[in-house]
Amino acid sequence: MIVDVATYRDGRRHEVPDLPAALRACRQDGPGPAADPAQEDFLWLGLKDPTAEEFADIAAALQLHRLAVEAAVEGHQRPKIEWFGDTVFVVLKVLAYFDETSSVETAEIVLFVGRRFVVTVRHGAVGALTGVRSAVEQDRRRLARGPQGVLHAVMEHVVDGYVAIDGELERDVEEMEEQVFSPSRSSDAERIYSLKREVLEVRRGAFPLVAPLKKLVDAGAGEQPARGPEDAHHPADVQALFVLRDVLDDLVRTVEHVETYDRLLTDILNAHLAQVSVQQNDDARKISAWAAIAVAPTLIAGIYGMNFEHMPELGFRYGYPVCVLVMLTVCATLYRLFKRSGWL
Repeated sequence: MIVDVATYRDGRRHEVPDLPAALRACRQDGPGPAADPAQEDFLWLGLKDPTAEEFADIAAALQLHRLAVEAAVEGHQRPKIEWFGDTVFVVLKVLAYFDETSSVETAEIVLFVGRRFVVTVRHGAVGALTGVRSAVEQDRRRLARGPQGVLHAVMEHVVDGYVAIDGELERDVEEMEEQVFSPSRSSDAERIYSLKREVLEVRRGAFPLVAPLKKLVDAGAGEQPARGPEDAHHPADVQALFVLRDVLDDLVRTVEHVETYDRLLTDILNAHLAQVSVQQNDDARKISAWAAIAVAPTLIAGIYGMNFEHMPELGFRYGYPVCVLVMLTVCATLYRLFKRSGWL
């Protein structure tokens, strides 16, 4: 269940020999007014797919809200940022793109951010935060911001993943557009639909995060009046606010691109279906034209193939070559007519 745990003090990592004691220490001063995060140590606890029983002791020690705990354990939540007392509850969708299958896989990260602790809960096979923790540990400025520095780093990591997938989707959509409008015939409807599903998956992860992240940025910039607990989580300095604004800009840009891809794929699918319909009509006309050409000699041969005794021209010496010549003439005439009308 526990992926990694450490406390951070004076910009350095310290191992945790006694986790229950460390959890209790995070709350021993109570939920009073936030001090300078650079002057306080904090705990970062990383979990992977914990059960309700496994998470119960942690939730009790850190005084986490029951509804937030249930959401964190069950997973499958909509991306959000909410405040429960003096604790920020954040749900993020992590997306990973696989070149082999051109598919997007989704995972989930839940964060509890308090005055002296960060708890990250991960659901899914992708979205490991090992690299994020390592980067934060090497950046003393982020560590000096305390739990908020960790929150910003995780959000930046997740949104950077969105930006990377945005570029992959752009290439896939361009390739699909070229393929649909190429002269060669291919069956692309299934591939277009699959790509639309991937675009929708990215939109589901990115779009719901825009409003709460904008609220967080606006609060940090002083554009909203003080409203209570959330004011304890303003960015610690201007640099932190710039990080959040960059993350928000990347997120909004990705959402705009994804919505454009969705509309473009709809147009590509409609164009593909129109091409299929036109091609089917062309095929039907060609089949009909060749069938009409085949009917004429078949009709003549069928008439003279009847073995009646008193049929005209049966005794005509040149009947056979004349009959073949008539068949060829009729077929050639019909072919020219169909060719001129565009059916062949």
